Amino acid sequence: MELELSTPALLFSAITLLMLAYTNRFLAIASLIRGLHDRHLERPDETLIVEQLRNLRRRVFMIKSMQIFGVLSFLLCVVCMFLIYQEFKMAANITFMLSMIALLISLFISLLEINLSTKALKIELGDLDEMLKKSEGGPLDFMFKKDPKDE
Repeated sequence: MELELSTPALLFSAITLLMLAYTNRFLAIASLIRGLHDRHLERPDETLIVEQLRNLRRRVFMIKSMQIFGVLSFLLCVVCMFLIYQEFKMAANITFMLSMIALLISLFISLLEINLSTKALKIELGDLDEMLKKSEGGPLDFMFKKDPKDE
């Protein structure tokens, strides 16, 4: 297969959109961490907050890794385009392959981070379930009652 200049150029838009999504996730998590930090200062003995902060610490590390591999993929695409322009075909092919591998790693880490974020939501929902069980008949109880038809 002949690698043309347009092939790595196609990845530019995909990688930049991916990096934008990663940055948005990072900013959302940063906001969550600040809010949880303030709650933790008010109630330092609440274990739910500590669990959430641990989860968010792992997620921040994962997002940083996703961004690093995304940027690496982007840089390798630029190098690949330069090598194609200079007509170093073998080096361009290897560089493009490395760029694709870096992108694949970034996407795989993103998949793991999404899985971890759902665990964080389960922690919150578990806490909410406990609160609702204690307050049987509370204002949100109707949302969590099982319909007899479903059983």
